[in-house]
Amino acid sequence: MQTWLPGAVATDEDPGESVAFALDLAEFIRGVRAIDTGGRTFGGNGRGGDLRSHDAWMETCFQRSERLLDVPRLRRMWEALRELPRDAAGDAMTHGDLIPGNVLVTDGRLAGVIDVGGLGPADPALDLVGAWHLLEAGPRRMLRDELDCDELEWERGKAWAFEQAMGAVWYYVDSNPAMSRMGRRTLERITADTSTV
Repeated sequence: MQTWLPGAVATDEDPGESVAFALDLAEFIRGVRAIDTGGRTFGGNGRGGDLRSHDAWMETCFQRSERLLDVPRLRRMWEALRELPRDAAGDAMTHGDLIPGNVLVTDGRLAGVIDVGGLGPADPALDLVGAWHLLEAGPRRMLRDELDCDELEWERGKAWAFEQAMGAVWYYVDSNPAMSRMGRRTLERITADTSTV
């Protein structure tokens, strides 16, 4: 028996300019955060813990990206982003991978989210990667306002998106060009928003 999912993946139907989509995404993130962690905390693997634990991976990304990206500028950005502290808030439930390929869209609205295998406790800022992977500046501001993110949480979300995008660009450049392009677009959004580097 086949099960048909609603909508198209966000790589095919780009919701980046949709305020309605941004508000839907905020509602989804809020709903996931409301799931009880049952006292569990981040397990220590992958994204969602301490940004600095990704330094070795990021060094690999910078080395592999030298012919693809402005690596000196991106290294400077990582040096600042990796120092962002966790605030007093503990871990919250997160989807963990809000990239365009895991988001379904219909007529500029969120129709569904797939690939929930990584659902678990992590830095609450982790799901803010969706703001950078999926949204242009105006709707991104709406998502931030709707979630009432403070500056530190917002910047950590940007840092997680940066880490993920850096890996996507070079790793998928030949095997999955759409993922590589997603990484590039995310980095373009982040660098456009980061005036200090």
